[in-house]
Amino acid sequence: MGASTYLKVDDFSLLGSAFSLITKLASADMYSPRGIFIAALVSFFALGSALNIRSIAYYDPTVGGGSMLDNAGDRYGEPLNVIISGLSFPDVLTDDGILNYARAIGFSTECLGIHIGNPQSANLGDGNGYVNQTVELREDYGSVDAGTCLESAIGGNHFRMYRQNGPLANSGALFLAVSKEEPATDNHNIVPDGYDIGRDELASWAVGQTSYGDVSYSTTAQNITGLLAPGSAGVNHGTPFTGPLVIFPPLSD
Repeated sequence: MGASTYLKVDDFSLLGSAFSLITKLASADMYSPRGIFIAALVSFFALGSALNIRSIAYYDPTVGGGSMLDNAGDRYGEPLNVIISGLSFPDVLTDDGILNYARAIGFSTECLGIHIGNPQSANLGDGNGYVNQTVELREDYGSVDAGTCLESAIGGNHFRMYRQNGPLANSGALFLAVSKEEPATDNHNIVPDGYDIGRDELASWAVGQTSYGDVSYSTTAQNITGLLAPGSAGVNHGTPFTGPLVIFPPLSD
C-alpha cells in the first residue's frame, strides 16, 4: 500500500431490493460490463438517498485546529493512518457497525473486555476538541472470542477508533490509529515500521469481499496525500510512517 490510503465500506446486503428494480429497468444491457456498472451505480445512489449517506468522505482535521496525530501523552502521538469514509453506509459507521465490520476483517474486542493503560485521545478538528478513543480493537487470529487474548500475549495488529462528528466537521468518518505491536514481554512497543505495517495489513484484510454475522461488505482502498507529512516528528516511539489511507466501498462489487 502506498503513502496514503482511504477506505470506504459498502454493505451490499442492503442493496437487494434496489438492485432488483434497477435490473428490470436495465435488463436489455445488464449482461454487459457497462450495464452491470450502471445498475450498481444507480442502486447505490437510490439507497444513498433513503439511508441519508453523508456527502463528504472526511474533513481534514488540521483545518479546524485538529491533528492527524492522536495524543499518546508526553507530547507524542500515533498517526491516524486509516480513515473509514463518511460515504460508507451509515450502519457501518455506528459503534455496533464498526465492530461487526472489524470482525469481518480480522479484529475483535479486547481480551475478556479488559483494557490496560490509559485511553488516548484525538482532536479531529470538528469542534469537539480532544475526545478519548471510542474503542480499541485487536487482531483476533481467527477467533473473535479468544483470539485477542493471543494478540495481547504475542503481539499483532490493533487500532484505536475516533469519530469525526462535531458541529464544525460532521463527516461521520472514522479515524483509526493502526499499528503492529510487540509481545507483552516487550511492553507492546511498536515493531519497526509498525504504523505502516499495521495500516497495510488492515487494508489487505479489508479490501475485497468479506462478511460477518450475515452482513457482507465490499471494500476498496485509495491512497491519499497531504494530510500529514511522512516521518517521525512528534510520533510515539519515534517510529516513522509514510502516511494515512482511506477505505471506501466501490459502486459495484
